[in-house]
Parts: sequence; structure tokens; C-alpha cells
Amino acid sequence: MDKSLFFFIVIGIGFLYFITNFVGDIQEDEKFQNEEYKQKHQFDQYQTVDSIGREILDMTDAPASIQVQAWNNSKLKIEFLELFPDFSEMKIFVKERLRGDILQAKLIASIDSVESQYFSGKMNAEQAKRELSLLK
Repeated sequence: MDKSLFFFIVIGIGFLYFITNFVGDIQEDEKFQNEEYKQKHQFDQYQTVDSIGREILDMTDAPASIQVQAWNNSKLKIEFLELFPDFSEMKIFVKERLRGDILQAKLIASIDSVESQYFSGKMNAEQAKRELSLLK
């Protein structure tokens, strides 16, 4: 065999090795990106729009743990916290914009607890907002 042909084959094999490793690394990165996307959008199936065009969380048949996780990762939670310190408006928000008896009951109980502590002076505004944002 000619030396130049042998040299060309060695360079070709080296090039193929480099390309396959590079493509493999790209595919690994894509796998991690897909996992991030799945985690970020895992609760999108519960977000829907009601009859007047407002975004709601509909979790009527979901287990309690899923309902709490979906609430904690929802954009509606930010809207809910913006209603503070109007506790009656917060309760109306929960009843109108959330579907799921377990979640509604937990949020109403949390609102009632924070409201009584806030108006009795046991909590300041920041503590009350923090308590409302941490649903367990």
C-alpha cells in the first residue's frame, strides 16, 4: 500500500472518531434539555381557560400531592399573592380560579389562619405573604 493512502485512511478514521464523539456529546446535552423541559411543563395539563377566558387550574381528579405541586409551580399563585392583604378577594380567587376540592380546602384554611394571625398582630405583612406562598 502506498504511504499516502495509509495516511489518508488514518486521518479519515480519526475524523470519524472525532465526529461520533462530538455528536454523542450533543445528544447527551439534548437529553438533559428535554428533561428540564419536561420538569418545567409537567403541570401544564392542569392549566386551562374558563368560560370567560381566565386561566384556571383544573385538578379535580388529581391526587393531593400533585395538586399542591401544581399550585406551587403555577403562574396563578403569583396572581393570588398580589391580592394580599384583601383576604376576601383571595378566597373568591381560590373558589373561582381553582378546581379541586382538596387544594381549595387547603388554601382556604391557609388564608383563614394567616388572616387571623395577621389581624391579631402575630404576623407582619412579609411573614403573612411567606406563609401564604408556602402551601404544603
